[in-house]
Amino acid sequence: MPIAPLPDRAPIEISGEDRVAFLQGLVSNDVAQAAPGRAVWSALLTPQGKWLADFFVLSDGGRLLLDAEAAQAEMLLQKLSRFRLRSKVALAPAAGLAVFVGWGDSPMPSGLAAPDPRLAGAGWRALLPPGALVADAGPEDYDRHRLALGLPDGSRDLESEKTVLLEAGFDELSGVSWSKGCYMGQELTARTKYRGLLKKRLFPVTVEGPLPAPGTPILRDGAEVGEMRSGAAGRGLALIRLAVPPGETLSCGEATLRASVPEWMALPGRAG
Repeated sequence: MPIAPLPDRAPIEISGEDRVAFLQGLVSNDVAQAAPGRAVWSALLTPQGKWLADFFVLSDGGRLLLDAEAAQAEMLLQKLSRFRLRSKVALAPAAGLAVFVGWGDSPMPSGLAAPDPRLAGAGWRALLPPGALVADAGPEDYDRHRLALGLPDGSRDLESEKTVLLEAGFDELSGVSWSKGCYMGQELTARTKYRGLLKKRLFPVTVEGPLPAPGTPILRDGAEVGEMRSGAAGRGLALIRLAVPPGETLSCGEATLRASVPEWMALPGRAG
């Protein structure tokens, strides 16, 4: 029953009567769907539609809680605060809460917890006081779990002001609402989907040899076709051109890679 703390995450709280409407106009998903026991995965984009940060939105009925990357928490607070204007909202670090995850046959705890909205196999996430759960796994165990599923992990896999959401699976993994109305960066996100403009995607890869550092170029017959992102224990994620057939042997540093297509991923000419 694996349960692990994620110390590299930092909860942020958004309170006030306008909290839902405030966040709704800024991020990629429908945050009105966040409710006790139900989380939403969403992203904040630049006005040009490029990724800045992503996070899980949970609710305790009176607040919205963002399960965010700790390294991005200060930036998120600053950027979101700029849009407060006359909205009746308050933003602050969520003191006294830590992020826990569980997967496999681990039962979801009571309190501020919800299934991971991306994939059923991803497990659950909880915002609870430190020490509230007995952990029998570590962040490295969860890292191997999410890599096996092909799930991106924030700035380890996405590039600030460069990544387009659909490159990272936000469509198939329920990170974008196509019906909720306008949000910052919506135009490029919609155009990418409806005009079929994607040329590359994040793929799960198996690694034979020394794990390449993030950013290491990936070569096919000597031509660069992508680059390595995060990885651990013989698995990783890599940004690879869609023109490269999955399963081909590719070189990356001193290692060889083979990309695979997870069941959840929809590619041109392939049912999702």
